[in-house]
Amino acid sequence: MAENKTKPTTASVATFIGAISDPSQQKDAKTLVKWMEELSGEKAKLWGTAIIGVGSYHYKYESGREGDMPIISFSPRKSATVLYSLIGVSGSEALLAKLGKHSTGKGCLYVKKLTDVDEKVLKDLMARSLAAKRAHASS
Repeated sequence: MAENKTKPTTASVATFIGAISDPSQQKDAKTLVKWMEELSGEKAKLWGTAIIGVGSYHYKYESGREGDMPIISFSPRKSATVLYSLIGVSGSEALLAKLGKHSTGKGCLYVKKLTDVDEKVLKDLMARSLAAKRAHASS
């Protein structure tokens, strides 16, 4: 079975963000890191080559594949910033309806600019996901 490439690294989150060419997306990345660290009480880490996340949880699929992933994370992609693990937690559908301009796909939330979405709603989604994953991990 192939080894998971998405692992926490010792690479600098600040250096990674500093290399983002779009100034607006760079600012959004700094803001997301700040929010994630405030909500989680943990320092953000670079996972793999392009995902910034906080916390960690272990997963194991019925297929036998298993690994570790950040509890909440994002990746600044060329077309949008992708936020992971915010969809599917209790209350997320109602919050997504109030979020603002975004799209979703297979567990991911896509946002072009943070100014397109409601900050309070996005922070609530992040907090709910953190709480749900932490509760699941401790059970």
